[in-house]
Amino acid sequence: MITIHHYLILSALLFTLGLLGAVLRKNILIVLMSIEVMMNAINLTFIAVSRYLRVMDGHVVAFFVMAVAAAEAAIGLAIVVSLFRTRQTIKTTDWRMMRG
Repeated sequence: MITIHHYLILSALLFTLGLLGAVLRKNILIVLMSIEVMMNAINLTFIAVSRYLRVMDGHVVAFFVMAVAAAEAAIGLAIVVSLFRTRQTIKTTDWRMMRG
């Protein structure tokens, strides 16, 4: 039988993989996908705890997180396309213009 512990362990593994991808990778598209994996791990935690406690609060929060993630992906990809057109690269190490 699958318990809440299994869901929480899976969520922790997904979040760790997403965090490693966001920190270690140099390709901005992979960094954005890693951030999405981290958000999905958080959603999994919200829904698992919500089902365990038998309330709908976690489902509602997960729905709003998905809406924010969709907006973040659209804006992030627009920024990536714009920067690619000006710099001709998608490596984060080549984008020094954003440093203050």
